[in-house]
Amino acid sequence: MIDPHYITRAEAAAYLTERGLRTSKNTLQKWAVTGGGPVYRRYGNRAVYTIADLNAWADKRMGPARTSTSGAA
Repeated sequence: MIDPHYITRAEAAAYLTERGLRTSKNTLQKWAVTGGGPVYRRYGNRAVYTIADLNAWADKRMGPARTSTSGAA
């Protein structure tokens, strides 16, 4: 089993944004309340994320690859 590395909500937002998926810390906070965001864990009063969970969440939200704007894949 790979030992996970945990990052803060601000670091998670920066990680996603650096990869072209513009996301703010406040948006991650909102999704933690309303649902729809990446999996997170609580450590005391802080939310922490793993890179693997962020990547899985982003991949799940991606649409299919396209070769044109006509809607056909």
